[in-house]
Amino acid sequence: MDCVLMKFVIAFAPLFSKPVFQRVKVLVKGAILSPASRTVTNALRVMGLSQEKHFQQFHRVLSRASWSSLRGSEILLGLLIKAFGLGNELVIGFDDHLERRRGQKISAKGIYRDAVRSSDSFFVKASGLRWMSFMLLTEVPFAKRIWALPFLTILCPSQRYHQSQGIRHRKLTDRARQAILQIARWFPAKELIFVGDSSYAALDLLNAVREKAVMVTRLRLDAALYEPAQVKQKGQVGRPRKKGKRLENLTEVIKDSKTTWKKVSLNWYGVEKEILITSGKCVWFHMGKEAVPIRWVIVKDPLGKFETQALLCTNQEAEPQKIVEWFIRRWQVEVTFEESRRHLGIAHPKAMVGQSNRANHTVSVRFVFVHYNDGARVSQNTKAENQKCSVV
Repeated sequence: MDCVLMKFVIAFAPLFSKPVFQRVKVLVKGAILSPASRTVTNALRVMGLSQEKHFQQFHRVLSRASWSSLRGSEILLGLLIKAFGLGNELVIGFDDHLERRRGQKISAKGIYRDAVRSSDSFFVKASGLRWMSFMLLTEVPFAKRIWALPFLTILCPSQRYHQSQGIRHRKLTDRARQAILQIARWFPAKELIFVGDSSYAALDLLNAVREKAVMVTRLRLDAALYEPAQVKQKGQVGRPRKKGKRLENLTEVIKDSKTTWKKVSLNWYGVEKEILITSGKCVWFHMGKEAVPIRWVIVKDPLGKFETQALLCTNQEAEPQKIVEWFIRRWQVEVTFEESRRHLGIAHPKAMVGQSNRANHTVSVRFVFVHYNDGARVSQNTKAENQKCSVV
């Protein structure tokens, strides 16, 4: 195996036994070189092992071998941080996506809303597997844009599947909470910023993770916002208050002619654009839930090309412009979903049942890491090389 590739693959050696790791190296290299779908069969064919007598042992790496994909995610994230020379701040995007699949033997499949084909007035259902992916959002120097680098994928079965298996159902927000707290345990010294869409603007989730990480999501314009509760005085009767005076809805803030707007220029989804923002601090509260202190940011287009929207951040001291920049990075998550389906074929794995299904999807996403690190290595060396020679 190429020494450059070997340097990164060897970091995953502790996950496997020695015989299994020898097969893993073959599969990784074969998957990278394969021009077709990244299946075990194609990987062996590219490596010249199409006539391998014991080919089933390579299939068992995904279906029977015992290894921890969670531990592999921790190793992978550490290598990504090192490869791109990231500092204390890590911006991580996360979202769920549907892998459209049909068949009686596919484990954990369900019926879900197809976000791609549905609209506000038209509802489309699709059969498949639902995955939640966490991706490191960082700028890649040689590409001159933000990339979403996947390092952790979680299978999120439907409620009906859990009932059939006699398992307590966990919602998407529950899965996200577990994953965020796990990542925080991996890197307790890092400042973690998690960026999600409006599906994760849930008080239970925000309250559970706000001590360990910063959350940035969309915020409803009609959300119930309040002033912070006054500190309970000595001798005051009753339990401490959770909230103060009710504030006006953000829709009223937008309409108010006295609202102060700040014009900022930033990279708006690949285009330099000027937008108007205004911000404030408050407490978001709903009956029966814990109050969560947040900073809200309203984003408005002076040309009226997109609808006015609101964002929230659980770090009240964060700069409003920085919050908007963090959230804009989230779109690269959707780009990675599309490119992974197109170039890696993760929506068409051959394995369909149990452990093999989970491992195949996870490994397919992680094969991209080698390309990321090769790119990072090139970007670090390009500047020094350009000082020595010119391009011919």
